[in-house]
Amino acid sequence: MIESFWLQGMMAGHKNTYDSIKAFSETDFTEDLKKFDVPTLIVHGDDDQIVPIDAAARASKTLVPHATLKVYAGGPHGITDTHKQQLNDDMLAFLKS
Repeated sequence: MIESFWLQGMMAGHKNTYDSIKAFSETDFTEDLKKFDVPTLIVHGDDDQIVPIDAAARASKTLVPHATLKVYAGGPHGITDTHKQQLNDDMLAFLKS
């Protein structure tokens, strides 16, 4: 997993990675989230050391009141890799609902 994340970072390039982090850490999406009027699934690990759950997923849930929030116990930032099956199952169930 560590090697996979390292490889992703190396393929992205330093400038691109920096610009991406700068953009997502400095952009306020509050007004955009308030406009959501479609079923929305928010998925987040409660052990994410990069994007804290309270500042991201739980805050988003308050702005998108009809959203479904799935919290993965012990889930890190890379839940798309560490919790693949659970994530796939949750997304499929959400899409079928």
